[in-house]
Amino acid sequence: MRLQHPSVIVVGSFAAVVLAGTAMLMTPWASRDGSATGLENALFTATSAVCVTGLIVLDTASYWSGLGIVIIGALIQVGGFGIMALVSVVVLLLAHRVGLRMQLSAQMETKALTIGEVRRVVQGVFLVSVSVEAVLALVLVLRLALHHGYSWPRALEYGVFHAISAFNNAGFALYTDSLVGFDTDPWILVPIALAVIAGGLGFPVWFELWRHARRSGRRGWSLHFKITTAMTALLLVVGTALITVLEWRNPATLGAYDDADKLLNGFFHGVMPRTAGFNSLDVGEMRPSTLLATDVLMFIGGGSAGTAGGIKVTTFALVGFVLWSIVRGESSVHVMGRRLETGAQQQALAVALLSIGAVIGCTLVLLSTTRFSLDQVLFETVSAFGTVGLSTGITAELPPLGHLLITLLMFVGRLGPITLATALALRTTGRRFELPEERPIVG
Repeated sequence: MRLQHPSVIVVGSFAAVVLAGTAMLMTPWASRDGSATGLENALFTATSAVCVTGLIVLDTASYWSGLGIVIIGALIQVGGFGIMALVSVVVLLLAHRVGLRMQLSAQMETKALTIGEVRRVVQGVFLVSVSVEAVLALVLVLRLALHHGYSWPRALEYGVFHAISAFNNAGFALYTDSLVGFDTDPWILVPIALAVIAGGLGFPVWFELWRHARRSGRRGWSLHFKITTAMTALLLVVGTALITVLEWRNPATLGAYDDADKLLNGFFHGVMPRTAGFNSLDVGEMRPSTLLATDVLMFIGGGSAGTAGGIKVTTFALVGFVLWSIVRGESSVHVMGRRLETGAQQQALAVALLSIGAVIGCTLVLLSTTRFSLDQVLFETVSAFGTVGLSTGITAELPPLGHLLITLLMFVGRLGPITLATALALRTTGRRFELPEERPIVG
């Protein structure tokens, strides 16, 4: 594969930022006690930040210094925004022109439909990111300062960091227990949840909303927009209902709250598998059925070309549409008034099946090398692959091999579905001849 290939450029740029972040986090100034951080822990933290995951081996609140926290926040912002999209914005600001190779790479990250849209899309990505993060930061700063007694400088630090972490679906928190301390405060939990949803929709959805607003809605909505918004709404409702019902009487989680706070925390934990790793309840105390339901939600993830991870809601929906058409005996797949092209069906099936294989393979390795149960290990691997960051509390206790495996899984989970789908699209070729047809026995 040539170095000019967009997927190589994007993967290489993410790897370069991870290595740079690792080097910065290893410096003595990044830790609170002034000691140098080991390569394993620094690499894990940098990868988790750039891949907007949120899994940690060192407590963010107590271990990292102010500089370390700034580095982590910057890595989250760069990773969530997209390396090539960020570079494109900088070049546009400085030179007012983006080269073809950079446009191809930015197109891959942002899922712009055409090269001609890249400039407008990356500008829109920048505007949406800054706007949502600014509004959320303002809400959090005011709430922390006026209601929770924080000083204004501390409220500003915590508000801005958590706004960046929330919109980018990262899940890093400056509290040892994540957001458990705000479990009954809707002015903290609801805005963060809404920012997670906004980031998880994906930038193509926001770009289409902006385009329709400018053109007064004269053009119809794209199939991608319809699928993403419909599946997002459906999964939010289903996720919230499942977790609320399954944990309603669990005394270690929702069972300890009144009905209003049960619904608040059920909604919050229904949103977080979108894929942000904040938690207002002790995940380690959840029932196995809840962990399994959360596994499914984390694996599906959010919208394409956004800050969320997972195989993406469109991929999941397309696989479902393909199966439904097969069951009905139809020769082609029709979705919301459109016929789905064969290439999209193949890409969706390939991404879904290879992702399942990656999760199962890593789960088997961790089960054979650790003492943790299947529920805990599967939850950890799905969370890493889906770049979620939720954990039952076993991350720091994993052996070095486990940390390395989770690090690799976070990187693959963030970039694998993107690069795989792009590579499949770019490698589509016609066969010069066909072999004789034969039908094996199926089932």
